[in-house]
Amino acid sequence: MFQPLAALRRLWPLATLAATLALGAPAQAQTPEKLRIGYQRSSTLITLLKTNGELEKALAPLGVQVSWHEFTSGLPLLEAVNVGSIDFSADVADTVPVFAQAAGANLVYVADEAPSPAAQAILVPAGSSISEVAQLKGKKVAVTKGAGSHYLLLAALAKAGLSVKDISPAYLTPADGRAAFVSGNVDAWVAWDPFLASTQAQSGARILADGTGLASYKRYYLTTEDYAKRGGKVLEVIFAQLKTTGSWVKANPQAAAAQLSTLWGIDAATVEKANARRSYQVGAVTRAGLAEQQKIADAFFAEGLFPKKVDAADVGIWQPAGQ
Repeated sequence: MFQPLAALRRLWPLATLAATLALGAPAQAQTPEKLRIGYQRSSTLITLLKTNGELEKALAPLGVQVSWHEFTSGLPLLEAVNVGSIDFSADVADTVPVFAQAAGANLVYVADEAPSPAAQAILVPAGSSISEVAQLKGKKVAVTKGAGSHYLLLAALAKAGLSVKDISPAYLTPADGRAAFVSGNVDAWVAWDPFLASTQAQSGARILADGTGLASYKRYYLTTEDYAKRGGKVLEVIFAQLKTTGSWVKANPQAAAAQLSTLWGIDAATVEKANARRSYQVGAVTRAGLAEQQKIADAFFAEGLFPKKVDAADVGIWQPAGQ
């Protein structure tokens, strides 16, 4: 079931309505023959499905061909969804859809992962004299623009009585942020797992603050408005596969870590530590469950990062059958 954008609920022109009535009710849309999935390196559940082939098997009876497309971060991924070059987005941090909304994107929420606040954090080098967030004033901090870590930074600064104007932000991709951090070119880095756990293990970096009590860090799966209308059967399969895979990861932490270790090039113990901080609990999206999305939108607007206020509830929501 697809709940359309409130902004798109407009009356049809009378001529169009008359033509539609004359032609009769339209035939039910056919199931799409293709599914183009965009994902990031940190897209754990989609990465596992891509590797084990379970999603293709489940979609085979529908005659759907799947292609996989990797992106370096969430914003380019949702931009690709918005322009129609990708049909479905693997999980992105809660901030990313809000940024997409601010840019005028029309996207539809398909599923979410329950909060994982400890799976992102502000890191400082092992030998740093910085021991509290307030000491970031005047410091250079690497962060990925639009990522969940971006909101964590804003929330942590606000709690310490600071704003982004009190620091020198360096907006970098995860790979560039890590490189800048380990080379000492920035004073702190806001990262998420598995980058967080990997950097902790390899450099001894200290966590200055994680998302506990600051940012719940939910992750969302999204699609286009067109695919939400036409691809209900496909989305049902994806939803079911994500739930099953998420449950498997939590029930089999060592086996999951062993598989992801090979895929990510990170030792299994570090992957297991990262996975322990993620919920991987996949569920249906509700408007009530989007409450923190509004807080995120308001925080970015207050910092001057959005040109206008964003109504985080003014979005499309697809829901699985029976919800």
